[in-house]
Amino acid sequence: MFRFNKTSTKAVIITISLLFVVQIVCFAQTTVQREIPITCSSDEARAAFIEARDALDMGRTNDARALLDKAIKKDPKFACAYLFKAYSPNSAAEWKSNMELAVANKSAVSEGEQILIEMNMTFLNNDAEKRFVLAKKLVEKYPASQRALLVLAGEHQGRKEYAKARNLMNTAMQINPEFPLPHRDLGFSYLFDEPKDFDLAEKHMIKFVELRPDEASTHIGLGDVYRAQQKLKKARDAYAKAAEINPESDVAFSKKGHANTYLGYYEEARADFKQAQEVAKDNSKATWANYATFTYLYAGDAKSALAANQKVIDEIDDMGIPEDQLIGPKMGTHFNRAMMAMYNGKFDIAEEALKQRAMYMLQEAEEVASDDFTRGQKASIALTDGILAARRGDYRTALLKADENTKLLEPDNNPRKLEGYQRLRGLIALLQKNYNEAVEHYQKANVNNVQVKHELALAHEGLGNVEQAYKLFKEVAEFNFNWVGYAVIRNEAIEKTKIRTKIRTK
Repeated sequence: MFRFNKTSTKAVIITISLLFVVQIVCFAQTTVQREIPITCSSDEARAAFIEARDALDMGRTNDARALLDKAIKKDPKFACAYLFKAYSPNSAAEWKSNMELAVANKSAVSEGEQILIEMNMTFLNNDAEKRFVLAKKLVEKYPASQRALLVLAGEHQGRKEYAKARNLMNTAMQINPEFPLPHRDLGFSYLFDEPKDFDLAEKHMIKFVELRPDEASTHIGLGDVYRAQQKLKKARDAYAKAAEINPESDVAFSKKGHANTYLGYYEEARADFKQAQEVAKDNSKATWANYATFTYLYAGDAKSALAANQKVIDEIDDMGIPEDQLIGPKMGTHFNRAMMAMYNGKFDIAEEALKQRAMYMLQEAEEVASDDFTRGQKASIALTDGILAARRGDYRTALLKADENTKLLEPDNNPRKLEGYQRLRGLIALLQKNYNEAVEHYQKANVNNVQVKHELALAHEGLGNVEQAYKLFKEVAEFNFNWVGYAVIRNEAIEKTKIRTKIRTK
């Protein structure tokens, strides 16, 4: 979207001279730079930025945003402050406006900052390959920077290269074992990436807590590990501790709601989500309201779930969410409605919900005003329309939507761009009972996605691969991480594991 010509040599010399006169480079530069320099024009801006960065590290987004605004007020050309605001936007339009300002001011900043800005711009056109190259360049430039190593580790995770990611995280940890982020990242990697190791996840999350015991996010991370370990009451206690540390943490209350959901304490969970909604200061108010609707799905009451979802749709404009942040929550709420409906045979309701979602997605694309972003939105619309068509038994339309998704994503420089297509093709084959074909497609999709894993289990079950199917159903049943795609399948996965357990014990 943004292209700039190389600055002339003369301009570079002038710029460097001016930097020595009027700017402060916030980290000293040596022959081997240990950290990515952050360029700003005042000590006050620097101090606010460092505090904001720490707040983002610890999940205190609202604190971070206020501090970044303070830094920008002191230095309106603070490129990295705009970049960090773009790391936690409340809307696509807000992301765009902050990235435009970051790009506009990047010519006078360090090479590391320029790389980070360029990396974030690659999300606009889904250029994961360029982002990976830039991440490697960042580490080559700053090989002793823990943050640079973790950035590259994140890119390896995105490529499913989990062993390489963990090696980089361990390298970062060894540079300074008292820096909390490598422990956090290793904890989440062992929690969610294959091969999983919940004991190692717990070890690193406990260290994360030890290093920052007064931060709600560290206790939330440990609670997440307990959830995966099926220690749901310990998870709930960890989330309660987080809420005690920071009563303004809407995330802490929502996490407690997740734990109560999986414990089967649905009324308590709804009260937790209500508390999270009241504490929230942005569009996450709608997110927590949506989680409350999922409790009815887990309770096996799809009718009440749809009624609760409609109530969120009716009330969303009056939740106190800033008007410029409403598109995202409306998209999400209609997507949730579509999923609830299609998995319960209410296809007309699902179709209308997807139409509403598509309308908001295209409205968002107009605000961003990028051909690549619009193309990505249309690809997502085609994919969900295809899933609905497949669920309806309209396989011809589903295949056409799969092809449409592929064509729209063709320009993307991303090795994982066709995972959604493969999932849709797998679903079409599964519903037609072409189980071998389904397995082939699902194995090319994102099997870490719990819905894909569930459908792959159904395909193995259809082939008579009973033990493989049971293993996958058990993983799904014990996943315990909340979103509508999980809420619509968890009960079936639990029943499948119960059936197999009964057979084994006979």
